[in-house]
Amino acid sequence: MAQAAPLNIVFALFPGVTHLDFTGPHQILCRLPGAKVTVASLHGGEIEADGLVFAHLPRLADLPVCDILIVPGGFGTTEAMADADFLDQIRRLAAGARYVCSVCTGSLVLAAAGLLKGRRAACHWAWRDQLALFGAQPDPGRVVRDGHVFTGGGVTAGIDFALTIAAEVAGEAVAQGIQLAVEYAPAPPFNAGRPETAPAEVLQRIQRLYGADMDARRAAAEKAAARV
Repeated sequence: MAQAAPLNIVFALFPGVTHLDFTGPHQILCRLPGAKVTVASLHGGEIEADGLVFAHLPRLADLPVCDILIVPGGFGTTEAMADADFLDQIRRLAAGARYVCSVCTGSLVLAAAGLLKGRRAACHWAWRDQLALFGAQPDPGRVVRDGHVFTGGGVTAGIDFALTIAAEVAGEAVAQGIQLAVEYAPAPPFNAGRPETAPAEVLQRIQRLYGADMDARRAAAEKAAARV
């Protein structure tokens, strides 16, 4: 009996990425039977993410194809949306992928690459509305599927997203086994994980913290949307 071809999964990183956006899903997806998970970037080498350095990355251009393409988010999304070379690689890999995916503000990168027009998509709550600039339909869901496109909400939603993808490609029993193996049974100490449930003063403080970056990212999103 011939051995099944590996399931090639690519995480496309950029400077300023949020590491949990991809390390959370990576932990889940690398446990899929036959999975070959590659973490790559435009120029290869090293990527710094919130004080952690990920080294020895291959170049995206050196990866001919993939089955699943995943773009994480992070504060570097603002620059990634304006990087024509990075977006070219995202479009190239997406063209041959069975599934095109994102976590957090990675959906803005997919949108800037012209891949979300007319599709429902999730995003981090603070920037979700910017998807509409690209003709996408912002969806508050933690994991959103529209055809072959799967998008996850902010940061920790990446684990839910990865389990959803695992069930899609390998079945629910496999996904549930992985969930059990990593003891993913979230029981947060506070009900403050969404703007709808967070105390008003907490929400206002985080909105102020994001303030300057929100303005810069919206300006970048408007420029990127004009190019799509």
